[in-house]
Amino acid sequence: IAMLIDGDNAQPKLIEAVLTESGKYGLVTIRRIYGDWTTTTMNQWKETLHIHAVQPIQQFRYTTGKNATDSAMIIDAMDILFEGVVNGFCIVSSDSDYTRLATRIREKGFFVMGIGRKDTPRSFVNACEVFTYTENFQPQPKTSRTTESRGRRTKSDSTTEGSTPLFT
Repeated sequence: IAMLIDGDNAQPKLIEAVLTESGKYGLVTIRRIYGDWTTTTMNQWKETLHIHAVQPIQQFRYTTGKNATDSAMIIDAMDILFEGVVNGFCIVSSDSDYTRLATRIREKGFFVMGIGRKDTPRSFVNACEVFTYTENFQPQPKTSRTTESRGRRTKSDSTTEGSTPLFT
């Protein structure tokens, strides 16, 4: 599996949970995170990247409000797709801009999973074969209910609960 993380709005504290979840579907051989590493907001990732062997990919922000990081991630995903070195992809984002990417990868017969917040647009969630909400990576509060969702959305289970998102 190739794990591609949209680092502009992700939190490093949940990287272990993200790796564990994606590892349920195969060996995560490619681990990349995309962002502008010259900004102070990306500093929080430094130690996490070293510990978990995640490759940072630099993408400068040439102007504000544009999707330079998204474009770099999509280009790399297509390169990886056509190299044929993986059988699946894990796209870590809550951004609907990745809907077409997930659809295109799936059309080529590759497994596609997504990981993102509960407010991820339905189009991106449905473009993935499996979508896991980051809110479910945190321990669930104790309730009087006897059954609870564990946070993995499949074709038959699209509702989950949780508390702490990967994204800010």
